[in-house]
Amino acid sequence: MSKIKIHSDSNVMVVTVDNPPINAGSAEVRSGLLEAIRELESDGKLEAAVIIGGGTTFIAGSDIKEFSLPLAEPQLPTVIAAIENCSKPVVCALHGAALGGGFELALGCDARIALVGTLLGLPEVTLGIIPGAGGTQRLPRLVGVEKSIELICSGARIQADEALKLGIVNEVVQENLLAHALILARSMIGQKNRIRDISMPTGDADAILAASQKALKAGKNRPQVKEAIAMICNAQALPIDQALAVERESFQTLRVSIEAKALRHQFFAERKLFKALSSNDAQAQALEQIAVIGAGTMGSGIAMACLSAGYAVILLDQDELALHNGVKRVEQFYQSRLQSGRMSQGRVSELLQRFSFGSDWNVISAADLIIEAVFEDIDVKHEVFAKMDTHAKSSALLASNTSYLDIDAIAAKTSNPSRVLGLHFFSPAQVMKLIEIIRCKKTSPVALATGLSFAKRLGKLPIISANSFGFIGNRIYSAYRRQCEFMLEEGAYPEQIDAALEAYGFAMGPFAVADLSGLDIAWRMRKSQAASRDPGHRYVSIPDTLCLAGRLGRKVGAGYYRYPEDSKEKVLDPVVSEIIEAASKEKGIIRRPFNADEIVNRVLLTMINEVAHLLSEGVTTVADDCDIALVNGYGFPRWQGGPVFIARAKGQKLLDQELKQLAKVSGPGFLLANTDVLFI
Repeated sequence: MSKIKIHSDSNVMVVTVDNPPINAGSAEVRSGLLEAIRELESDGKLEAAVIIGGGTTFIAGSDIKEFSLPLAEPQLPTVIAAIENCSKPVVCALHGAALGGGFELALGCDARIALVGTLLGLPEVTLGIIPGAGGTQRLPRLVGVEKSIELICSGARIQADEALKLGIVNEVVQENLLAHALILARSMIGQKNRIRDISMPTGDADAILAASQKALKAGKNRPQVKEAIAMICNAQALPIDQALAVERESFQTLRVSIEAKALRHQFFAERKLFKALSSNDAQAQALEQIAVIGAGTMGSGIAMACLSAGYAVILLDQDELALHNGVKRVEQFYQSRLQSGRMSQGRVSELLQRFSFGSDWNVISAADLIIEAVFEDIDVKHEVFAKMDTHAKSSALLASNTSYLDIDAIAAKTSNPSRVLGLHFFSPAQVMKLIEIIRCKKTSPVALATGLSFAKRLGKLPIISANSFGFIGNRIYSAYRRQCEFMLEEGAYPEQIDAALEAYGFAMGPFAVADLSGLDIAWRMRKSQAASRDPGHRYVSIPDTLCLAGRLGRKVGAGYYRYPEDSKEKVLDPVVSEIIEAASKEKGIIRRPFNADEIVNRVLLTMINEVAHLLSEGVTTVADDCDIALVNGYGFPRWQGGPVFIARAKGQKLLDQELKQLAKVSGPGFLLANTDVLFI
């Protein structure tokens, strides 16, 4: 079946793109469009054309699968050139979304008309590339260099109303898009209105420099951001045909880069996640009211996430001061949104009307889902769940926000463990996209489906984990941190390891993270495992020594680093170096120098090995979910793809050789995983 449908409305050709679900600009779509434009040119009865999308959208992007292959002809620049060179006007009628190549196609037409609410944007930079079909040349002719840098380098999506103000679209209509597009097309008969013929607006050099610096900082100086800025600036410096050729060459180079492949890997992993989510919606239980137990930072963050998603929320804490502070955090969050202009007064009032709180357990009796977010102590959680079980209605689902505790043991404290699941949020819960949904031994399919549906409504990226110590993310992170501690004993220092991993792209190094979250959190976890730890396994005592010395991180002014009261920056502390060197000496380890590449490679190999263990043990059944978790919850650089992507890029033979060497230097207790599971 053709992806392009053509019919005539008197003297106007109507070209409908019909490639559901998003009308992706595939080779077949491009070929059909080119054929339609040629027919328009040759048919004497036709005087104009309208290009419109079938279904719910215009063209919401290109077929990204094509980017990993040699691009099939005709390529998009050829189609746009045909539209521009056609003697008859072509109007683009936009609804739903006009993104990426779809937006570039629209910019190649003589006029653009949009249905109210349509989204427009060039998100290519988020996939490691740049617009490659004239986006960096035509958009600046409409909005100027400075605004183009802002829009293209951020991958921003703008609404049709804003696009109208910027002069990107000619008209915005409330309804009857095609009818209005036909009127516009007929009004243009006998004339062309090509963007390429518009003179470039004069830009302010200082403003352009400021916009470039801002974009580079936000885009972490990635190659595609630098290239996008250079191409946009070419719109002022070069004749358009030359600039278009340079843009296309840059696009093609970036398209096959390892970074672009890594970003496409993340894109497809997340898209698969949402396909799985949709299939669970039918089984999900309806939720209207959410109760959150515990008004600390995490509990209030979860409350905000639920409120913003449209739920009625009850916050419960029996400590009146904690409750007061939690309520204040929620109210201040929405007031800050109001003051920044991100929310209207009406929206804030409506949200806070759905928010209630109290210290009496009876307030949770009507809740459909109750989420426990109290102190990470198994006895405390047992006590809380026993009370939840008593006061919740029989149909309510009960969830724990634990990071690593045994949820099956927690569920056992309830009369109906089938309604218990884990919902592990990441801090700050109102911001972080990742959520781990923990499937306990007795969690019902309905409870699991409801958890997934709930996460989807919150706008989160949910990954499913079996109940296992640390689940997915913390299990990998623990192995990673342990490997970094091994390197401390062997000769590296915290600042070296942090610097190497931050240079690789991690948001923060592991020791800076430990100081931020508090060294006592991991210490408490290690103490809980002490009785079951094999005394023959390698164990690094450096973090314990720091904790015993009262160095618990930022909150007390000292951890792996010092934090002077009069400074926001961390400071190196010779005391820490002395503790580390003493620990090496006590074990008879002769310290040696480390370089950044060795540090990064050992960390990546450790993560890969742990992912293979998780798959082999059935903690997760989807390898790519581990990459989603690390990128969205642990600061792993998105443009590096994740451990699974890296493992597959290495190939199994080289990977196994490197892992054997890692096992050798890691010592007793490091268990080599079967890497076959990564290559299935």
